[in-house]
Amino acid sequence: MKKTVAALLFAVLSFLSIVGCSKTPYTNRNQVVIFSPQQELQMGYQSAQEILRKERVSNDPRLNAIVRKVGTKIARAAAQPGYKWQFFVIDKDVPNAFCLPGGKVFVYSGLFRAVQNEDQLATVIGHEVAHAIARHGAERMSMIELGRMGKQLATQAIGGGKYTNIINQAYGAGETFGLVLPFSRKFEYEADEIGLYLMTKAGYDPREALRFWQNMMRLTQNTRKPPEFLSTHPADQHRIDRLKQLIPKALKYYR
Repeated sequence: MKKTVAALLFAVLSFLSIVGCSKTPYTNRNQVVIFSPQQELQMGYQSAQEILRKERVSNDPRLNAIVRKVGTKIARAAAQPGYKWQFFVIDKDVPNAFCLPGGKVFVYSGLFRAVQNEDQLATVIGHEVAHAIARHGAERMSMIELGRMGKQLATQAIGGGKYTNIINQAYGAGETFGLVLPFSRKFEYEADEIGLYLMTKAGYDPREALRFWQNMMRLTQNTRKPPEFLSTHPADQHRIDRLKQLIPKALKYYR
């Protein structure tokens, strides 16, 4: 048993020493990512193809043109030539957007109920591009994979058997509340910050980020939301408060 645990521990430590740490752009936060950029591109491509099969892409020429215009400018500011940037509008009345690893950005048509101008759209696309260049998706998947290794180590160390369910429950709750949710909120704050710099470098006014999130607050004020500690996203007001602190720094990039 001890030999098995020691072997597993050695394998995990060796793996981490090979992977090493990288740093996020602009914020310079240390992160551990066990997936290569090539793997990210492939995962993003596969996921994008699946989404495009399931969702209806908007045929609205105005929406498509403005999303591609803003997206292209922000992607240029991001300066990541290895990414395969593509920008899609999904015809669904949902005020949301997301980005897949490697640079596939999807904007729902419903988001335009909260977007009043190009600068506010740049707030959203800058945020999503920031998720991609900070490799948040790969980092989250890395955490889950490393958690799985840790659970396997704990099971081997204790001996499994009647303790297996307890370990699974403990790791499940610990992973959700102690790792996934807090880091998801941290990723959101970080994408807000990096996105602010990107939109500003692309020539958009970062002060419009405040107006966009105020619009979102009004739009979703009657929507039931979970408490922040149970959510993957920060509370809107907390985002606004943090953006107010960051805007003076972002304005240094403003052309």
